[in-house]
Amino acid sequence: MSAATRSQVRVRYAETDQMGITYHGVYFVWFEVGRVEYIRERGVTYRDLEEKEDLRLPVIDVQARFLKPSFYDDLLEIHTRLAEVTGVRIGFEHEVFREGTPGPLATGRTVVAAVDRQGRPRRLGEELRRRLES
Repeated sequence: MSAATRSQVRVRYAETDQMGITYHGVYFVWFEVGRVEYIRERGVTYRDLEEKEDLRLPVIDVQARFLKPSFYDDLLEIHTRLAEVTGVRIGFEHEVFREGTPGPLATGRTVVAAVDRQGRPRRLGEELRRRLES
C-alpha cells in the first residue's frame, strides 16, 4: 500500500446537525477531498484526466464506519491511501483524525471506476497506474 496523503478540513457550522455533531454525509465529501489530493500529489488532476484523457472516475462503492463524533470548528486530518488498482477500478482507504483524540474518528473506503465521457468502462493507462502506485 502507498504512503498516505494528508488533507486538512475544518468542520463548518453548516456541516453539523442539531446536536452539534458533524452530519454523517459530510464524511463522504471529505473522502473526496482525500482522493483528489492523493491524485494531485502524484502529478495528476481530475481536470487533466477529463480534458486530456477523456477519463472520469465516478464513485461506484463507498463505505464508512463512524467511531467518534466530530464537532463544529474541529480541525480534522484525512489520511487517504491507495488500497488497490485494477484494470478499471481504483480503491482508496480513508481515516479521519482530530489532534489530541486517540485513534481515528471515522474510517472508510471508496472505489471509483474508470469510464469515458459516455460512461463506458475504460482501462486505466499504464502511466496513470504507475503514478498512483508511486
